[in-house]
Formats: sequence, C-alpha cells, structure tokens
Amino acid sequence: MESNGKDGKNGLEGDSDLNFLLNGGDLIKVRSKSWQKSRFIKLMEDCRSIGYPSKKIFKQEKTFLLDDIDSVRPGRQSDGLIKYTDSSEEEKCFSIIFKKKEKNLDFIASSKEEAQQWVTSLEKVVNKMRNLSQKQRSEHWIIEAMRKADKNRDNKMSLKELKVFLKQLNIEVADIYAEELFRKSDKSNSGTLEDTEIKEFYDLLTYREEIDVIYKKYAKTDGEMSTTNLLEFLLNEQREQATMESALKLIEKYEVDETAKQEKHMTKDGFLMYLQHEEGSIFNPAHSSVYQDMSQPLNHYFISSSHNTYLMEDQLKGPSSTEAYIKALMKSCRCVELDCWDGANGEPVIYHGYTLTSKVPFKDVIKAIKDFAFKKSEYPVIVSLENHCTVEQQKLMAHYLISILGDDLVTKPLGNTMPTNFPSPEELKGKFLIKGKRLNKLDAMFSDNNTDEEEMVSEEDEAEDCKEKDQKAKPKKAKIKLAKELSDIVIYCKSVHFSGFEHSRDNQTFYEMSSFKESKAFNLSETSATAFIHHNIDKLSRIYPAGTRTDSSNYNPVPMWNVGCQFVALNFQTPSKEMHINQGRFVQNGFCGYVLKPEFQRSLSSQFDPNSLTNGPWLQKKILHVMVISAQQLPKLKKDKQNSIVDPLVKVEIFGVPADNDSKETHYIKNNGFNPIWNVRFQFAIHVPELALVRFMLEDYDSTSQNDFIGQYCLPLTSVQNGYRHVPLLTKRGDIIPSAELFVHTMLLDCL
Repeated sequence: MESNGKDGKNGLEGDSDLNFLLNGGDLIKVRSKSWQKSRFIKLMEDCRSIGYPSKKIFKQEKTFLLDDIDSVRPGRQSDGLIKYTDSSEEEKCFSIIFKKKEKNLDFIASSKEEAQQWVTSLEKVVNKMRNLSQKQRSEHWIIEAMRKADKNRDNKMSLKELKVFLKQLNIEVADIYAEELFRKSDKSNSGTLEDTEIKEFYDLLTYREEIDVIYKKYAKTDGEMSTTNLLEFLLNEQREQATMESALKLIEKYEVDETAKQEKHMTKDGFLMYLQHEEGSIFNPAHSSVYQDMSQPLNHYFISSSHNTYLMEDQLKGPSSTEAYIKALMKSCRCVELDCWDGANGEPVIYHGYTLTSKVPFKDVIKAIKDFAFKKSEYPVIVSLENHCTVEQQKLMAHYLISILGDDLVTKPLGNTMPTNFPSPEELKGKFLIKGKRLNKLDAMFSDNNTDEEEMVSEEDEAEDCKEKDQKAKPKKAKIKLAKELSDIVIYCKSVHFSGFEHSRDNQTFYEMSSFKESKAFNLSETSATAFIHHNIDKLSRIYPAGTRTDSSNYNPVPMWNVGCQFVALNFQTPSKEMHINQGRFVQNGFCGYVLKPEFQRSLSSQFDPNSLTNGPWLQKKILHVMVISAQQLPKLKKDKQNSIVDPLVKVEIFGVPADNDSKETHYIKNNGFNPIWNVRFQFAIHVPELALVRFMLEDYDSTSQNDFIGQYCLPLTSVQNGYRHVPLLTKRGDIIPSAELFVHTMLLDCL
C-alpha cells in the first residue's frame, strides 16, 4: 500500500543505479548452446523484485525477490556460461546466483560497460536490502502483505481485505478481534482504513506487550529511559560491563526521536531499535570479527571442511559442478575435496568414482577455487586430493595447480630449515596447501639426497571404501603410481594410512595425516578419546562420511570436535541439522573457517576425556537459564494455501560433551506465526561450556505427522550474550529469514 509513504527505495531515491534498474533493458538469457534468447529485465516498482516476461502463452511475468539473490557474479563464472559461451564474451557476461536451489540466471549484455552497469546496480540494491534494520525488514514484510491484500488497488483497506491481510501475515484471528482492531483504527468511521489510519492499525498490530513491560520497568525519568536508567538495564538485565559512556553511545546510535536524543533519553521505539540490532542480538558482536589468536600451529584449530565438495546433490547420480566449490568457499569452507580421475582427451576430471555422477574438468575446478577461495576468509585453503589418475594426467594436475594457483600455492616449507611443527593460519594467509600422497619424507627437501623412496603409494582410504562397496571381497590395499611433480607439492598434509595411535606416535611425523571413515572415528572417540585428543595435539585428522550415505546425509560432527579432530568433513550441499551445527561452530571468529580449540585440547599434559569427565580445566560447571518469550513474523510454510497458519513451538537444544547434550521444548501456539508468546523457562546443566553449542529451533506443530521446520539458529555457548536478546532465524540452507526473529532471555551462571 502506497499510502503509508513506503516505496521500497530504501534511501536510494534519485540514485542513477536504481533508475537504471527501474528502466530495465534487454539481455540475452543463456540456457544452453542453442537456447540463448533476448529478455527484457527490470526492477519492479516495489523495488523488491526483478521481473522479466515469459514468452509462454497465458504465463504471467516471471519475478524473483532481491532477497533471494545470493550474489551477482561478473564474467563467465558459472557452469552455464563456461560451457555455453565463448571466452571472447567474458566481459559482457554476468550471472545472478540464488540462495535456494533455483538455477542461476546467466546473461550476456550488449557491451562490457552495460554488463558492469547491471552488476554494479544489482549489487547496490541487493546490499541495501541486506543492510536494512530488523524494523525496516519487518515493515517491508508487512507492507508487501498489505499490497497483496489490497485487491482493488485503491490504497484503502476494507474489513474484508483486513482479514485477508492478517492471514497473509500468518495470523489467524477471531473475526471479533479483527473487527476491534479495524474499529480502533478507523477514526473517520468511513468503513475503510487509509493514510494515517493504516499507520494507526500498523502500530496496534505490531505492539509488543513484552517490550512494553521491560521498558516501563526502567523508564523512570518522565516515562522515558535516561542514560542512567539505560545503564541500570544494561548492568542488571544484560549483565554487560557497561558504562555511562557506552549507554550514551547506544542512545546516539538508536534513538529515533531527536528531542529525546538531545535530552540523552531513550524512548520505547529507540529501545526496540537497540534490541533488534547487533548489540541486542544473542550473538556477541565482538565475535563477528576475528578475535582469536591466529598464530598457533594449524592443527590447534577446528577447520571448516567439506566432503565430496564437487557434488550438488546425492552421491550416485547427481551433478558435479564448479558451483558446488564456489558455494562451499563462500560459506568459509577451508578444506575442499577433489576426486580426480582420468578424463577423455588426456584431461583429468572430477566426479564420484564408480557412480553416475557427472564429470567436471579438473582445470575448471582449480580456476574456481583460485577465484573464490579468499572472498569470505583470508585464511589458508586446503585442497584435498583423492588421486586415481595415471601418471600422465597426474603431471597435468600438478601443472594446473602450479600454474593457476601461482605464488599462492605452498610448494616448500616456510623457512630454511626442516620444520618440526605446522605454520599458523596467520603465516599461511592467502595460501593453498595440497593434501595428498607423497613419495618421500619432507626432510628430503633439505638434503642432497632428494631421491624418492618409492614410486608406488597405497590408494586413499576413501577410494578403498568405494571399492569395498563395489566389490564383495575386500581387496588387498591397492597401489597406484605417483607422479613426482604431484608428490613434490604435498608439503604439510601428507596422507598416510592410520595403523593405531601408538604406531602414529612412534613412526609418523607431524605433517603425516590420516583420514578416518566416520564409523572408525566414532569407535575410536568412544574407546580411546584421550589418545585421540593427544594424537590431534601434534597431528591432523580428517573425518569423512561413510560411503553408505548415498543420499549425501551427514553424521553428527560434535563427537569428532570433542576429541579434537580438525577436519570434520560434511556434505555441504545437504541442508541438515548437522550442517546447522557446523555453521553454529564456525559462526564465531569472524566466520573465517578457523576456530581455536580449547586449551585442554592443545596441551600435552591434558587428560581430558569427553565421555567420563574428571576434574580439570575443562570442568567449569554452569547453569544456562533460557526463557523463550516470543517470536515475530514467522514465514508461512504453505504459501499457496491462504488458510494455512503455523502452530509454532520452540526447541532449545544443547550439543557438546555427552553429559551436556539436552533438549527441551515449549508448548505450541495455535494459529499464530505473527507474534506468538510463550513465556516458558528452561534450565540446562553445562559441564564443559567451551565445547557446547546452543540451537534454537522453531517448528510447526502437527498432531498427525512430523512437525515442519520453520527456522533455526545455532551458536557456541561462549558467544551467547546474557539478558533480553533477539535470535535471528535461518532457513534450512542457512540463509537469514529477513523478517523473522525469536525473543528470549538468557543467563549463564556459575554453579555454586
């Protein structure tokens, strides 16, 4: 509805980039070599969606929301453009990449300048949408629902339209309540709401009693919060180390009323603005940038890791794609896996061996990794090679790695002497490490006798697993011939077979690392946890999902982190609880893909065993109090069904050492996804807070079948802020749900 003065331009009025998009233009849409057609593309008047006409008869104009755009990529940086366009058109190409599973949109503009204009303009409006405050997002969401409800487009709202609107908002109310809201707002008694009456109605609808109660308790200065009142709130409720100066900064930053700001007061609107921004978030904003010591040896960190990174779907017949690598790297994944096989025309390819998954050229994957490795994090990327190629194609692999990655590839140890420990993430910033087989020991590089000990090496453990599934009888460990050129660029991550912790301690050097199938790793974590932790204090371990997970499902990564494993590799392409936990583990430390392990997992004297807790520095008993208060603007799950309203409930889950694992849930609220209120208190006993994660999960209650997923958010317990906090909600794929949030009160207290 235009009448409330909202046009969606978000402060870009008169902007040349915005006007360019509103005017639109012709682009060539690329689907294949033969399907390349002209389409007129423009930003719609709502400034929230892009539209282009469908050529099919009776089909409406197609649109997609700016909110659904993940990124805009200049040049030929998508699978489609690489395959179906000529390199001479590089500068005229660009792609729109979506957050969900929709296919990318690939375009060719008429000139390099026009392509740049599209990319710049789209990036500007997408970033503007992304940076809206929670209040602005909320208003956008509500205004959009108003527009849909205003069927006759008269910018007025009748009672009938109001009822439709409330259902759009995911709220089922009794007719009497809708009529009461309508009557209160219709000051002119005209039978419709318009102009200021719509604002009145909006304020009534979005009134939050729970905020009112909290605000009134501390607004002791002429009905408003003075700087002293706000400081009292920050100290008493939020348990922050606040000062008068920091309280005043919050007023300057968030107060919307100029008079109140001059008086150094915070009104209720300003207070809500503060609560809905990062200072009022459950996640400690100090942890949203790199705050940990990054100068420790590489093996002292948990490292975000992907399994079979090339796959977009399942392990048997799904597509392999450079896109899968880009998506993983843009989620700060720092260890990617390449299954390398001989391809046609002498060119190595990547796909899942012994299956029908499609093939992607090795060279294209290395280019994509080079282009996207450090866009989200500057810390090192480990390229894990599963090598099944003949020597000739291995030489080509080495050539591509060296020529494409250039000086960023680590081809010799740092320093001039034989290392005795790993370099740190800080020292390896912007660098690539190759994980794979090596023919000789690393110290051969520092002696005159740089001869290879053997030409043959055993095949990777993962390849063995594939064969075991494929062949009934367990074969003898296969050997493959290894090219010296490929062997020589394996420096800090030499793959070796695991024969037991004692054997590793006595026979292997720090840079020799093993991969463990999940069943083997879980068994070791239960039977030899302390030995596993000690192994990981000076060596690296990589865990990977069992070959039987053909649907690309994931195992629970937490028990692997509990024993200090660094590379806990998951199927990044699969939206799952396990990936939510992984995102929760790495959301801290600037989401850089590296998280420093607790000190008790780095010290050789440590006797920590997650399965049977003894006294030690790890044991810091706490009680976590959580009050689930309310939620706001939850998404409709069945958008096509007008009458489908969610019945939300909240689960609070703790993941950590076995003694800390716990889950509690609220009752469900019938027919209200707009502003459900629970006011339910839980408490959790925590023994090892440094390894604990907290997950808030919202579900739509169903008495006859499994509850449907609404949204979730996971974070480390050490990043939780005390007090009244808003919790952002993410989709199954880990993207933010723009308008929705949960409101809670948390308190982490020492056990007496």
